[in-house]
Amino acid sequence: MPSNTFKSKHTQRDWVLQITLIIALVLVFVWLGHQTWINLKSRGIQSGFDFLLDSAGFDIGETTWIDFSSEESYWVAFAVGLFNTLKVSALGIALASLLGLALGLASSSKIWGLRTICRSYIELIRNVPLLIQLLSWYVLWVEYLPPSTDPIIFLHSLFISKEGLSFSGWVWMIPIDGTFIDGHLLWNTPAVTLDGVQSALNASPEFLSILMALSVYTSAFIAEIVRAGIASVPKGQVLAAQSLGLIPAQVNQFIVLPQATRLILPPLTNQYLNLIKNSSLAVAVGFPDLVSIGNTVLNQTGRAVECITILMLVYLTLSIVISFLMNRLGQSFTFKN
Repeated sequence: MPSNTFKSKHTQRDWVLQITLIIALVLVFVWLGHQTWINLKSRGIQSGFDFLLDSAGFDIGETTWIDFSSEESYWVAFAVGLFNTLKVSALGIALASLLGLALGLASSSKIWGLRTICRSYIELIRNVPLLIQLLSWYVLWVEYLPPSTDPIIFLHSLFISKEGLSFSGWVWMIPIDGTFIDGHLLWNTPAVTLDGVQSALNASPEFLSILMALSVYTSAFIAEIVRAGIASVPKGQVLAAQSLGLIPAQVNQFIVLPQATRLILPPLTNQYLNLIKNSSLAVAVGFPDLVSIGNTVLNQTGRAVECITILMLVYLTLSIVISFLMNRLGQSFTFKN
């Protein structure tokens, strides 16, 4: 009984401390915001988020899911930047995870040559700054690839040139005839004309550069995380599985990876968060992500505090969502095992 009373008091004290800390943080942020507003007002600087409803007055070269024109408002421009950031981050996480897993397994291989190549790759990529890798990918796309009038073609479906990547696939078309709108799927096939490659499915050099840079760079860290997780599995279990006649692929699938995943998930979450934040480097190659559009809006409106606040809140929200999803994944995996 005394032990239960002690635990109850300890829990209550923890809750009181946490609530007190949250209240203190809220008060600090409110005070900072109030002081900032007073300082801006005393200097005659306009403040507030009312500018989000004003016309942007600039175009965005690459959009995702939203058709944008210069007549649209600033908040729509921020939405376009957010969707572009989500697109490159989601694809980057998927590619980095697949490549990192493959490299991690290969770097743990008993084949000396394969292990040496993979570990050399990991050390090289991890120790070259991401910005340099990003600029290298961009230079590769815009300088060393052929023009769009003479692209590299793979299987008559993939066209690679200085203009980016064009590929075949299903496209949802919405033809408009008077007041009648009808949508249906059409198969898109790129075609080379005198003006270059014509296709409804394209990826710009800027998007491809930031995607490849993020994927390759993050995959090196993920590979090291996977290698360390595999090394943490007791050798005796691997030997026992082999003695039962399991081939190496089955040993990894049924013995090694299920146990290593619980150790891999926490640092893997950190790499996903880093990838999302590193996507802000897209501004270096002109890809209109959230930060790039935020800088444009800031320069036009002069609302520095408001624009920076929006960027901070968006990235904070994305980080919290990713952390929550990965924590739930880790909990469910631990429960199953």
